[in-house]
Amino acid sequence: MSHQTLVEHFRGARSDPSLALLEGFHPIKHALRFGAELLEVVCLSAAELASLTANHAPDIAGGFEGHVTEVTTEVFEELAPLAPPTGVIAIARRPAVSLSEMLNNPAPAPVVLLERPRNLGNIGAAVRVAAAAGAAGVLTIGTQDPWHPAALIGGAGLQFALPVTRTNALPDCARPLVVIDPGGEPLGECSIPERAILAFGAERAGISGQLMALAERRVSIPMSAGVSSLNLATAVAVVLYSGKLGQ
Repeated sequence: MSHQTLVEHFRGARSDPSLALLEGFHPIKHALRFGAELLEVVCLSAAELASLTANHAPDIAGGFEGHVTEVTTEVFEELAPLAPPTGVIAIARRPAVSLSEMLNNPAPAPVVLLERPRNLGNIGAAVRVAAAAGAAGVLTIGTQDPWHPAALIGGAGLQFALPVTRTNALPDCARPLVVIDPGGEPLGECSIPERAILAFGAERAGISGQLMALAERRVSIPMSAGVSSLNLATAVAVVLYSGKLGQ
Protein backbone atom coordinates (compact mmCIF):
# COMPACT_ATOMS: atom_id res chain seq x y z
CA MET A 1 0.00 0.00 0.00
CA SER A 2 1.42 3.38 -1.00
CA HIS A 3 2.09 6.18 1.47
CA GLN A 4 -0.87 8.25 0.27
CA THR A 5 -3.25 5.29 0.11
CA LEU A 6 -2.35 4.29 3.67
CA VAL A 7 -2.94 7.82 4.96
CA GLU A 8 -6.29 8.04 3.18
CA HIS A 9 -7.25 4.61 4.51
CA PHE A 10 -6.65 5.60 8.12
CA ARG A 11 -8.23 9.01 7.73
CA GLY A 12 -11.31 7.42 6.20
CA ALA A 13 -11.56 4.99 9.11
CA ARG A 14 -12.05 7.92 11.49
CA SER A 15 -15.53 8.56 10.14
CA ASP A 16 -16.54 5.04 9.12
CA PRO A 17 -19.36 3.82 11.44
CA SER A 18 -18.35 0.21 10.88
CA LEU A 19 -14.77 0.75 12.11
CA ALA A 20 -12.95 1.78 15.27
CA LEU A 21 -9.66 3.66 15.07
CA LEU A 22 -7.42 2.81 18.02
CA GLU A 23 -4.62 5.30 18.63
CA GLY A 24 -1.98 3.91 20.98
CA PHE A 25 -1.07 0.64 22.64
CA HIS A 26 -3.40 0.98 25.63
CA PRO A 27 -6.67 1.14 23.62
CA ILE A 28 -5.45 -1.63 21.32
CA LYS A 29 -4.56 -3.80 24.32
CA HIS A 30 -8.03 -3.55 25.83
CA ALA A 31 -9.75 -3.93 22.49
CA LEU A 32 -7.92 -7.20 21.83
CA ARG A 33 -8.47 -8.39 25.38
CA PHE A 34 -12.23 -8.07 24.85
CA GLY A 35 -12.40 -9.74 21.47
CA ALA A 36 -11.77 -6.99 18.92
CA GLU A 37 -11.04 -8.01 15.36
CA LEU A 38 -8.03 -6.03 14.16
CA LEU A 39 -8.00 -5.28 10.46
CA GLU A 40 -4.77 -3.34 10.21
CA VAL A 41 -1.96 -2.28 12.54
CA VAL A 42 0.66 0.35 11.69
CA CYS A 43 3.66 0.96 13.91
CA LEU A 44 7.04 2.66 13.93
CA SER A 45 8.83 -0.49 15.05
CA ALA A 46 7.57 -4.06 15.09
CA ALA A 47 10.32 -4.94 17.57
CA GLU A 48 9.21 -2.20 19.98
CA LEU A 49 5.59 -3.26 19.62
CA ALA A 50 6.58 -6.84 20.45
CA SER A 51 8.49 -5.59 23.50
CA LEU A 52 5.51 -3.52 24.70
CA THR A 53 3.27 -6.54 24.32
CA ALA A 54 5.64 -8.91 26.10
CA ASN A 55 6.13 -6.52 29.02
CA HIS A 56 2.59 -5.21 29.48
CA ALA A 57 0.09 -7.56 27.83
CA PRO A 58 1.55 -10.94 26.85
CA ASP A 59 -2.00 -12.34 26.74
CA ILE A 60 -2.73 -10.44 23.50
CA ALA A 61 0.44 -11.30 21.60
CA GLY A 62 -1.37 -13.47 19.07
CA GLY A 63 -3.78 -10.71 18.15
CA PHE A 64 -1.21 -8.83 16.07
CA GLU A 65 -0.18 -11.71 13.84
CA GLY A 66 -0.42 -10.94 10.14
CA HIS A 67 -1.63 -7.36 10.64
CA VAL A 68 1.47 -5.30 11.45
CA THR A 69 3.05 -2.87 8.98
CA GLU A 70 6.10 -0.76 9.82
CA VAL A 71 6.17 2.81 8.53
CA THR A 72 8.45 5.81 8.80
CA THR A 73 7.93 8.55 11.36
CA GLU A 74 6.84 10.87 8.55
CA VAL A 75 4.05 8.53 7.47
CA PHE A 76 3.03 7.63 11.01
CA GLU A 77 2.54 11.27 11.99
CA GLU A 78 0.04 11.69 9.16
CA LEU A 79 -2.23 8.91 10.39
CA ALA A 80 -3.66 10.81 13.39
CA PRO A 81 -3.99 14.44 14.52
CA LEU A 82 -1.63 13.64 17.40
CA ALA A 83 0.58 10.62 16.89
CA PRO A 84 0.49 8.37 19.98
CA PRO A 85 3.83 8.12 21.81
CA THR A 86 3.65 4.31 21.90
CA GLY A 87 4.09 4.31 18.13
CA VAL A 88 1.16 2.14 17.11
CA ILE A 89 -2.28 2.78 15.56
CA ALA A 90 -4.82 0.16 14.54
CA ILE A 91 -8.12 -0.19 12.73
CA ALA A 92 -10.61 -2.66 14.20
CA ARG A 93 -14.04 -3.74 13.19
CA ARG A 94 -16.63 -1.98 15.35
CA PRO A 95 -18.87 -4.55 17.06
CA ALA A 96 -22.61 -4.53 16.37
CA VAL A 97 -24.50 -3.39 19.47
CA SER A 98 -28.21 -4.05 19.98
CA LEU A 99 -29.89 -1.33 22.04
CA SER A 100 -32.80 -3.69 22.68
CA GLU A 101 -30.53 -6.43 24.02
CA MET A 102 -28.72 -3.92 26.26
CA LEU A 103 -31.93 -2.60 27.79
CA ASN A 104 -33.55 -6.04 28.11
CA ASN A 105 -30.54 -7.68 29.76
CA PRO A 106 -32.05 -9.36 32.86
CA ALA A 107 -28.89 -8.98 34.96
CA PRO A 108 -29.16 -6.53 37.91
CA ALA A 109 -26.38 -4.25 36.64
CA PRO A 110 -27.35 -0.69 35.65
CA VAL A 111 -27.10 0.98 32.25
CA VAL A 112 -25.28 4.33 32.17
CA LEU A 113 -27.03 6.96 30.06
CA LEU A 114 -25.13 10.10 29.01
CA GLU A 115 -27.55 12.72 27.71
CA ARG A 116 -26.02 15.03 25.12
CA PRO A 117 -22.44 14.88 26.42
CA ARG A 118 -20.14 17.37 24.71
CA ASN A 119 -16.60 16.28 25.49
CA LEU A 120 -15.37 13.13 23.75
CA GLY A 121 -12.69 12.53 26.37
CA ASN A 122 -15.33 12.64 29.10
CA ILE A 123 -17.47 10.16 27.18
CA GLY A 124 -14.54 7.78 26.93
CA ALA A 125 -13.64 8.17 30.60
CA ALA A 126 -17.25 7.43 31.57
CA VAL A 127 -17.15 4.27 29.43
CA ARG A 128 -13.94 3.26 31.18
CA VAL A 129 -15.53 3.66 34.62
CA ALA A 130 -18.67 1.82 33.52
CA ALA A 131 -16.61 -1.10 32.23
CA ALA A 132 -14.61 -1.27 35.46
CA ALA A 133 -17.76 -1.20 37.59
CA GLY A 134 -19.51 -3.91 35.60
CA ALA A 135 -22.31 -1.81 34.11
CA ALA A 136 -24.64 -3.49 31.63
CA GLY A 137 -23.82 -0.90 28.97
CA VAL A 138 -23.35 2.76 28.10
CA LEU A 139 -25.94 4.62 26.07
CA THR A 140 -25.47 8.14 24.75
CA ILE A 141 -28.12 10.52 23.44
CA GLY A 142 -26.92 13.31 21.17
CA THR A 143 -24.56 13.98 18.32
CA GLN A 144 -21.27 12.82 19.81
CA ASP A 145 -20.19 9.30 18.85
CA PRO A 146 -18.96 7.23 21.83
CA TRP A 147 -16.82 5.31 19.32
CA HIS A 148 -15.04 8.41 18.01
CA PRO A 149 -11.23 7.96 18.10
CA ALA A 150 -10.94 10.60 20.86
CA ALA A 151 -13.57 8.78 22.93
CA LEU A 152 -11.70 5.51 22.37
CA ILE A 153 -8.54 7.12 23.73
CA GLY A 154 -10.46 8.40 26.78
CA GLY A 155 -12.00 4.99 27.26
CA ALA A 156 -8.69 3.15 26.79
CA GLY A 157 -10.45 0.95 24.24
CA LEU A 158 -12.91 -0.37 26.83
CA GLN A 159 -15.81 0.31 24.47
CA PHE A 160 -15.09 -3.29 23.48
CA ALA A 161 -15.67 -4.51 27.06
CA LEU A 162 -19.41 -3.76 27.25
CA PRO A 163 -22.22 -2.65 24.93
CA VAL A 164 -21.77 1.01 23.95
CA THR A 165 -24.05 2.75 21.50
CA ARG A 166 -25.77 6.01 20.64
CA THR A 167 -29.46 6.76 20.08
CA ASN A 168 -31.62 9.78 19.36
CA ALA A 169 -33.99 9.20 22.27
CA LEU A 170 -34.51 6.79 25.14
CA PRO A 171 -36.92 4.05 24.03
CA ASP A 172 -39.59 2.59 26.29
CA CYS A 173 -38.25 -0.21 28.46
CA ALA A 174 -38.86 -1.89 31.80
CA ARG A 175 -35.79 -0.41 33.48
CA PRO A 176 -36.40 2.29 36.12
CA LEU A 177 -34.96 5.66 35.11
CA VAL A 178 -32.89 7.39 37.78
CA VAL A 179 -31.57 10.84 36.93
CA ILE A 180 -28.57 12.38 38.64
CA ASP A 181 -29.70 15.91 39.44
CA PRO A 182 -28.68 18.54 42.05
CA GLY A 183 -32.28 18.77 43.22
CA GLY A 184 -32.61 15.08 43.96
CA GLU A 185 -32.39 13.04 47.13
CA PRO A 186 -28.78 12.84 48.42
CA LEU A 187 -27.03 9.70 47.24
CA GLY A 188 -26.05 8.61 50.74
CA GLU A 189 -29.65 8.75 51.93
CA CYS A 190 -31.37 6.81 49.17
CA SER A 191 -31.22 3.53 47.31
CA ILE A 192 -31.08 2.85 43.59
CA PRO A 193 -33.10 -0.07 42.21
CA GLU A 194 -31.60 -2.96 40.30
CA ARG A 195 -31.38 -2.64 36.52
CA ALA A 196 -31.71 1.14 36.73
CA ILE A 197 -30.86 3.43 33.87
CA LEU A 198 -28.58 6.00 35.51
CA ALA A 199 -28.92 9.23 33.53
CA PHE A 200 -26.22 11.90 33.63
CA GLY A 201 -26.74 15.24 31.94
CA ALA A 202 -24.50 17.29 29.71
CA GLU A 203 -21.47 18.93 31.29
CA ARG A 204 -23.13 22.36 31.31
CA ALA A 205 -26.85 21.92 30.63
CA GLY A 206 -27.64 18.99 32.93
CA ILE A 207 -30.62 16.67 32.44
CA SER A 208 -33.24 17.81 29.93
CA GLY A 209 -36.84 18.46 30.94
CA GLN A 210 -37.98 15.64 28.67
CA LEU A 211 -35.83 13.07 30.45
CA MET A 212 -36.60 14.53 33.87
CA ALA A 213 -40.31 14.00 33.23
CA LEU A 214 -39.69 10.28 32.65
CA ALA A 215 -37.62 9.77 35.78
CA GLU A 216 -38.77 7.43 38.53
CA ARG A 217 -36.24 8.88 40.94
CA ARG A 218 -33.90 11.87 41.22
CA VAL A 219 -30.59 11.46 43.02
CA SER A 220 -28.02 14.13 43.88
CA ILE A 221 -24.32 13.81 44.64
CA PRO A 222 -23.55 15.74 47.85
CA MET A 223 -20.84 18.38 47.38
CA SER A 224 -19.21 21.05 49.52
CA ALA A 225 -20.66 24.56 49.40
CA GLY A 226 -19.51 26.52 46.37
CA VAL A 227 -18.75 23.44 44.28
CA SER A 228 -21.31 23.42 41.50
CA SER A 229 -20.50 20.27 39.57
CA LEU A 230 -18.25 17.28 38.97
CA ASN A 231 -16.54 16.05 35.84
CA LEU A 232 -18.93 13.73 34.00
CA ALA A 233 -16.82 10.59 34.41
CA THR A 234 -16.22 11.41 38.08
CA ALA A 235 -19.97 11.67 38.65
CA VAL A 236 -20.48 8.31 36.95
CA ALA A 237 -17.80 6.75 39.16
CA VAL A 238 -19.28 8.19 42.36
CA VAL A 239 -22.72 6.72 41.64
CA LEU A 240 -21.53 3.35 40.35
CA TYR A 241 -19.25 2.82 43.32
CA SER A 242 -21.56 4.33 45.95
CA GLY A 243 -22.72 0.98 47.30
CA LYS A 244 -26.33 2.14 46.84
CA LEU A 245 -27.07 0.18 43.67
CA GLY A 246 -29.64 -2.59 43.86
CA GLN A 247 -30.86 -1.66 47.33
